[in-house]
Amino acid sequence: MLSFQWFMFIFVALFLVFPSGNATLPRINPEKSKIICSTIYVDPSGGGNFTTIQAAIDSVPSSNQRWICIRIKQGVYREQVLIPFDKPFIYLKGAGKRKTYVVWDAHDSIATSATFTSQADNIIAKSISFINSYNYPLYGSANPMRAAVAALIQGDKSAFYRCGFFGLQDTLWDVQGRHYFRLCTIQGAVDFIFGSGQSLYEGCTISVVAGVLNGVPGYITAQGRSTAEETNGFVFKDCSISGNGTTYLGRPWREYARVIFYNTSMSDIIVPQGWDPWFSVGHESEITFAEDKCQGRGSDKSKRVKWEKKLNPDDLQLFISNSYIDTDGWTHKLPLNMLD
Repeated sequence: MLSFQWFMFIFVALFLVFPSGNATLPRINPEKSKIICSTIYVDPSGGGNFTTIQAAIDSVPSSNQRWICIRIKQGVYREQVLIPFDKPFIYLKGAGKRKTYVVWDAHDSIATSATFTSQADNIIAKSISFINSYNYPLYGSANPMRAAVAALIQGDKSAFYRCGFFGLQDTLWDVQGRHYFRLCTIQGAVDFIFGSGQSLYEGCTISVVAGVLNGVPGYITAQGRSTAEETNGFVFKDCSISGNGTTYLGRPWREYARVIFYNTSMSDIIVPQGWDPWFSVGHESEITFAEDKCQGRGSDKSKRVKWEKKLNPDDLQLFISNSYIDTDGWTHKLPLNMLD
C-alpha cells in the first residue's frame, strides 16, 4: 500500500481539481426498469466478500449476462485492474472519487501500462478514481515523462459517472466503442485523452498540468479516426478546461481525427491557434476540429488555425445529442440507482 504521506499528497492534489457542482445524474425510472443487480463487496480490512477489486471481478462468471455490482469501500487500492472481454455487465461503485483510488505505476507501453483496463461491453464505473502514479508527484518526480495510462476503455456501451482519471502522458485511452463520461475529472499534460472511441464527455473537468513541461505546450486530445466513413470522435459538451502551463486543444493521431468542444469554458491556458496538425500537414481538410458556443479567455477564435471546421447547426446537433452515442437506448437502461 502507499505511504500515508504519498496518499495525503494525492488527496490534496485531487481536491484542488474536483468541482463541487450540484449537477445531478440521470436516474432510472423504476416503473420502466426492473433490473436486478447482485452486489459484491470489496473491503481491504476483510469486512466484505473480497479484499481486492480484481478478486471480485475474477469471481464474476464468464459470459455473464446480468448486472453484477461491485461495491468498493473507500481507500487506496494498489493494484492493476482488468475487466476481460468475457465479463460484461459489471458495475464498479466506489465511495467517491475523493475517497476511492485505484493506483498503479506501470509505464512505457500503452497496451500494458493501464491502471484500469476495461475490455468488456456494458460496463459502468461510478465514484472512483484511477491513477497512474509513475510521474507522481507531478513536481519533483525523478522519473522522466513516459506513456503511463490510467485507464484503457475498449468495450462498447461503457459509462463513467463522477470518476477521476489521473496521469501525465496518455492518461485516458478511449480505444473504441460508444462511451459516456459524465461529471468526470481527467488530468494530464500530453495527449491525455486519446484513441478512437465514439464518446460524449458531458459536464467534465479537463485538468491540464502542462506546467511540468517547462514552457512547452501540452495537448489535451489525440483522436484516432482513420477514415471518413468511421463514426467515432470525441465530443466535449458543457465541460471546463483549466490548469497550468499552456496547451493545444488537440492534435490528430490519425488522418480523419474528429474532436468537438461545445459550450465549454476555457481558461487562458489554451494557445491562440488552438490546434496542431502534427503529422497531417497538407491534409488538414480531412480533420474535423471544431468549437461552438465556448466561453472564457481561452475560447477566443480570432487566431485559431484557418482549417478549424465550422459545423452547420444540423450537423452540430447530431454530435451534441445523446443519440450520437446512443440510438438504441442503452444509456437509459443502466442500473445507476441500484447502489445509491
